[in-house]
Amino acid sequence: MSRLTLERIGELAGVSRSTVSRVINNREGVSNRVRQRVLKVIEETGYRPHAAARSLAAQRTQVLGLVIPRSVQSFFADPYFPLLIQGIAHACNVHEYTLSLFMFHSEEEEHDLYPRVLSRGLLDGVIVSSFVEEDPLIPLLLESDMPFVMDGRPLIAGAINYVDVDNVAGARNAVAHLIRHGRQHIGHISGPLNTAVGLDRRQGYGEALARRGRVLKDELVVESDFSETGGYQACRQLLAVGVDAIFAASDKMAFGALRALHEAGRGVPEDVAVVGFDDLETAAISHPPLTTVRQPIRETGAMAVEILLDIVENGREPARQSILSTQLVIRKSCGAFDRTAKQGKGGG
Repeated sequence: MSRLTLERIGELAGVSRSTVSRVINNREGVSNRVRQRVLKVIEETGYRPHAAARSLAAQRTQVLGLVIPRSVQSFFADPYFPLLIQGIAHACNVHEYTLSLFMFHSEEEEHDLYPRVLSRGLLDGVIVSSFVEEDPLIPLLLESDMPFVMDGRPLIAGAINYVDVDNVAGARNAVAHLIRHGRQHIGHISGPLNTAVGLDRRQGYGEALARRGRVLKDELVVESDFSETGGYQACRQLLAVGVDAIFAASDKMAFGALRALHEAGRGVPEDVAVVGFDDLETAAISHPPLTTVRQPIRETGAMAVEILLDIVENGREPARQSILSTQLVIRKSCGAFDRTAKQGKGGG
């Protein structure tokens, strides 16, 4: 059979090329009998409209943008983002969309490129990850007509679409586990407190203490930056005030804490138990293997794409929020046996 085109489909169905185009794009002006005949030919031949032609007819670019408002150096140092991109890219491929990645070397470059992000001629929609409180991109998106979804809970008011994990419950469950195993002085290495993820995991830490009648002590909380170096430095601060357990708000910071504890001659978990958050692939092979809160990173990215495409195709009201559950993965760094316990939204 000759290469399938609109003309060829029209020949097989006994209609014109323009009629085939109207059927494919679900336009009026075609009788139900003719429409069914064309659809039958399309089904029998396995014809798939060319993506570029389909997007032109729908006045869409078939391109989604992923904006990561942080330096390229930080991006490549953090295993979270490759996993997130895997989930987003797979979902884009399934729906025949192209993914455009926006990364920036500096704050100045970041702000200079925002007009490209906001251009409907370039993108059909945008996913924004790692948003910090003072970043102007979200207010600009809210003022524009660009559909967007956030990877993470927003810190500003408004009808904003987002996907996140239950960071509060995940952190609360991790700290409650440490309390149940007799830890008395539990330190917390938090993420940046100008981000929702940093605030939410700190909140979960505080809730776990409060539920068991303990007081949150400011000296046992050290703010850091989700990096291994930051975790190392924060752990040294916590050792100076005395802790027998540490809940780090990311695996990278937990790895830094393990290094600091080793250098200080402190046994893990004999002297200090350690729990992280993420369950990166390296968590299972750290020394000792790291107890951590597993979050579904790839699934978060895929869900963001699904919500964004629904907005692109069907409108943006009402705002959609999806909260995914976490799992507490128990390994040797907290002094317990290996196992995985699923944690729902209200766990603790």
